Amino acid sequence: MAKTIGAFFSLYLATLILLLSSGLFNTYLGLRLTAESVSEVWVGAMIASYYLGLVLGARFGHRLIIQVGHIRAYAACGAITTISILLMVMVHDLWFWLVLRLIAGLSMVCLFVSIESWLNEQTENASRGTVFAFYMVATGLGTVFGQLTLGLFPDLDYQPLVFAAICCVLSLLPITLTRRMHPALQVPAPLAVRYYLARVPLSLTVLFIAGLLNGAFYGLAPVYGLQQGMDNHQVGVFLAASLAAGLLCQWPIGWLADRVSRVTLIRVGALVLVVLGVPLWGWLQFSYPALVGFSIVLGVVQFTLYPMGTSFANDNVDPERRVGLSALLYMVYGVGACLGPLLVGLLMRVWGGDMYFVFVSACAAVLVIFIREQRVRGDHVSVDAPTQFVPMADTLQNAHVMAVLDPRVDIERDISHDPIPEAEIPLPEGPAADQADSAGKKQDDGNQGQGDTAQVGSAKPLSE
Repeated sequence: MAKTIGAFFSLYLATLILLLSSGLFNTYLGLRLTAESVSEVWVGAMIASYYLGLVLGARFGHRLIIQVGHIRAYAACGAITTISILLMVMVHDLWFWLVLRLIAGLSMVCLFVSIESWLNEQTENASRGTVFAFYMVATGLGTVFGQLTLGLFPDLDYQPLVFAAICCVLSLLPITLTRRMHPALQVPAPLAVRYYLARVPLSLTVLFIAGLLNGAFYGLAPVYGLQQGMDNHQVGVFLAASLAAGLLCQWPIGWLADRVSRVTLIRVGALVLVVLGVPLWGWLQFSYPALVGFSIVLGVVQFTLYPMGTSFANDNVDPERRVGLSALLYMVYGVGACLGPLLVGLLMRVWGGDMYFVFVSACAAVLVIFIREQRVRGDHVSVDAPTQFVPMADTLQNAHVMAVLDPRVDIERDISHDPIPEAEIPLPEGPAADQADSAGKKQDDGNQGQGDTAQVGSAKPLSE
C-alpha cells in the first residue's frame, strides 16, 4: 500500500488539490448567484455549461496530449482553467461567465485525461484496482474538502475565486516537477452506438438517470440548502456529508454487488431514493441535523449508481467490446449531468426549492419502473459475467475519464476498432428497438469506422 502511494504520490496530490479547487468553486458559484438573487435557471445553466465542456473536451484533450505530451498538456490546461477563474473576478457578466464555465470544463477534462491515462499506462494489471482505489480516495477527499473550505469564506466575495485559482496553480507543481517517465499514447476505440443501445439499454438508462441526479446535486443542492435557512458553512457540511457517505460506501456496496443481483440492488437503492424524497417535498419542516442525515442517505444511494451501472453494463457486453463501451457510458452520463441542473433550476424557479427532492424522487421512480430483472436477456450476458465491481468516484467534478481501468487498445488483440457486423447486433424489444434503429441509421454512414478519443467513464472489470 505504501509503495503504491509513493509510486504515484505526485499524481494523487495533484488530483486532490485540483478537486479541492473544483469542489469549492462549483458550490461557491451556486451560493454566490443565489445570494445575488439570480434565477435558479442561471445557476443550473452555469453547472450545465461546465459539464458540457467536460463531455466535449475529451476529444480535444486526447489530441493535445498527442501533440505536446502529458506534462505540457496538463500545464497548459491548468493555466487556462486558472485564467477562466480569475476572469470571473474581473468581469461580472452572466453570459460571459457561461462561456468561461464551458472553457473551464474543456480544460479540466484535459487535466484528468492526462492524470488518468498516466496512471493506467504505468500500472500493472495486478495492481490496477489498488492504484485506482487510491485515486478515487484522492478525488473524493478533494471534493469533500472543497465543500468544507467554504466555511473559511463567510463573505461570498472574490476571495473564494482567488483561493480556487491558487489551488489550480498549486496542482501544476506535482506534475511539472515529477521525475516519472511520460506514459505512452493510447489508441482510441470507436463508438458503435447501435450495438450498445441494443445490448445494454438498461445500463444506459441507469447512467443517464445518475447523470441527471448528480448534475442537479452539484448545481442546485447548495441553492436548496440556502432556501432551507442554512448559512454557507452549513451548506458545505450538508454537501460534504453526502459526498463522504457515497465515498465510504463504495466498498460495502461493491461487496454486495459481487454477490447478489445488481439489478435488484439498483432497484432497491432507487426505491430508497423515492421514499427519502417524499418527506422533503415541502409539507414538513426539518432541523439542520435531520437534513444532514437525509443528505448522508442520499449520498450512499446516489453516488453508487454510477459504478453500479457501469458494472452492470460490463456484465452484458463481451470483454473485447468493453473499451468502446466506456466512451458511450461517459457520454450518456454527461448528457444527463448537463440536463439535470437545467431541469431542476427551471422547476425550482417556478415552484420553489422543494422541487429539488421532487425531481430526485421522480428520477428514482423511473429506475424502479424500468430496471427489472426480467428485462435482462440471458443471451446478452457475457461468459465472464458478473464482472468484478470496481469502486469509482461518482462525480463529474472529475469527469470520469478513466477508460475502464485500462484505456489502452492493442489492435492485434482487441477488436474494438473493428466494425460490428449486423449479425452481432441483437434486436431489442420495445422502445429500445426504435432508439437503436434511429441511432443505427445515423451511424451506418461511417461512424463505426471512426475512432472516438473519449476513452472515458466506465469501470473495466479486473477479471479481464
